[in-house]
Amino acid sequence: MTGWRKSSYSNPSGNCVEVDVPEPEFHKSSYSGVNGHCVEVAPGAVVAVRDSKDPAGPVLAFAPEAWAVFVAGVKDGRMPG
Repeated sequence: MTGWRKSSYSNPSGNCVEVDVPEPEFHKSSYSGVNGHCVEVAPGAVVAVRDSKDPAGPVLAFAPEAWAVFVAGVKDGRMPG
């Protein structure tokens, strides 16, 4: 859901700046099975990752460079997938 979000740095007087934060576009891996045990990823300035079974639940955020290192490690067997 796109919407205006108030900064956590806002002061009590209400003088603040609000920015429009677009909803991430999550994609499920083409390797996902039918058992529903999947993650969804939304690439962008920050890579967002969530559990596909709980789309309203918590979202992890990674720097794109860190996510790329993780994915490369999974692909070449250095990290469990």
